[in-house]
Parts: sequence; C-alpha cells; structure tokens
Amino acid sequence: MLCHIPSTHCFPPAMGEALQECRGAALLPGSCCSHQGIASSHAKLSECKMTLTTPPATSITQAFFCLLLCVPWGSSCPLSCQCTERAGAKAVLCSSRHLEEIPKDIPKDAVFLKLDANSITRIPSNAFRHLSHLEELDLSRNAIEKIDRAAFKGVGAGLRTLDLSSNRIRSIPKEALLALNAKLRLANNPWHCECALQEVLWEARLDPNSVQDITCHTAPREEYVGKPLLQVLDAGVNFCSVHQRTTDVAMFITMFGWFTMVIVYVICYVRHNREDTCKHVDYLKSLPSTQGHAETTNSTL
Repeated sequence: MLCHIPSTHCFPPAMGEALQECRGAALLPGSCCSHQGIASSHAKLSECKMTLTTPPATSITQAFFCLLLCVPWGSSCPLSCQCTERAGAKAVLCSSRHLEEIPKDIPKDAVFLKLDANSITRIPSNAFRHLSHLEELDLSRNAIEKIDRAAFKGVGAGLRTLDLSSNRIRSIPKEALLALNAKLRLANNPWHCECALQEVLWEARLDPNSVQDITCHTAPREEYVGKPLLQVLDAGVNFCSVHQRTTDVAMFITMFGWFTMVIVYVICYVRHNREDTCKHVDYLKSLPSTQGHAETTNSTL
C-alpha cells in the first residue's frame, strides 16, 4: 500500500527540514533517508512517501526509527526560539520570548542570533563559547546591567555586529571587548563616564562609529552630563587624569593624617614624661635629707 503523508502531518517543521525522502519496502536504516540536501520548502516536504508492506505497529516503529536517523540532533533549536535559514546560514530567532537568561542549547552552527526585546539582565562568562560561526548578535532592548569579563569568550573573530543598545549598561569591562572586531551598537544606555569607560575606548580600540552614540548619563562633573562621550573627550577632558589627581589627593590627606597623629603622640609622650619627672623631683625634695638628720642626732648626744 502506498501512503502519501502531507508535510504538515508527517513531521514537525524543525524536523521536516532534515528530511528529503523516506522510501523503502522494509524501511531499512541504510536506505531509510537521503542526506544529500535539506528540504527548502514545504512543497518539497510534501513529497515524503512511505511504502508500508508490514503490519501497522511495525511500520510506525520503523518510521520513528527513520525519523531518529534523519533529524540533525546536534543542531536542535531551543524550544523558545525559531530556527530558520538566511542566505544559506543558520539564523536563530529568539526575539520577544520573555527570556530572562541566554539559552544554553543554541545550535553550534548559528550565524545570526537575535535575543532582542527580552528580559535578560546579565551576560555571564562563556555565554557564547560554542558559537564560533556567529556573525551577528542582537541583545538590544533587554534589561542588561552586568557583563562579565569573559562574556564573549569563544566567539570567533568573524563576529561583525554586536548590538547592546537600549539596555541598562553603565559600564563594561574592557576585557569583554578586547578580542572582538565587531561593530558595536551602544546607544540608549545610562553610561557613567569615567576613567574605566575611557580605558575601554583606548585599550579595546573601538572605532568612533561604535561609540558615537554613547551619552554621559552620569559623570564626575555635572557639566559633562547629557553630552556625547566623544564630544567631552575631544574637548580635552581626561577622566583618568582626574581620577589620578583624586587618588593623589586622597593619599596625601591620608599621609598627612598619619603624620599629624605621630607628631601629636610624640608631643603628648614628652609632656607626660616631663610631668612625671617634675613630680618625682618634688617628691625627692620633700624627703628629709640624710645629713640634716645626722646633725640633729649629734646635737642630742
């Protein structure tokens, strides 16, 4: 009996992409599936046919076994995301899925990854360590406040775009960006303009296009608040020199305080010893002398 099974009932969409044809009288594993290509449309999947020459229960078991062999389990898609292809490359779409953390089962062959419009608050270390083929990463419109130093460790040099815009980022460790060559989008974050942020620009060698949208939400001086960071730096402001001067002043005040305490202690010690010496002398003077006592004794005799 020849049974035609439509694509919408044969296999789920994610699994149907892995199947092209299923045929064979006994559904033997060696001839079960053809892996010469991935089905590119539902029209292609609708050609899936099975020749059932065995009892129904056995044929169902064999069909399930065929399914296990045909599905690329190493490239499974996270349950909360949708996996598709864009220009022949794997795209994982997890936008607006109410995610609070980055999924851990993202396919290793992902090239485009969209995690925007979620509720992610932190990018932990090694969050993308297995995604060496990643080229575009969109983390915009989340609630990210903390980025670990090794957050992007493992992401290959092929990463071209990293979108961190519209989050709650006040600062970012320079170590997180040192190995990246991607174009960054950092706008609409409450940046705190200080030496640490300036060092990120210097040591991570960020190009002006990546930081042109950074606006100082807070700063050591009120006059810098609300201004673009590049404009402040172009005006000759050096947050690190201000930080250094502040540190020097703090060290000077601390050293002066210790020195004053030592001087006060020495003065108090000397005065205390002087008072003790005077008291001791007065005490000795108050005692009757030995010579006077001897003269008094001779006169009596």
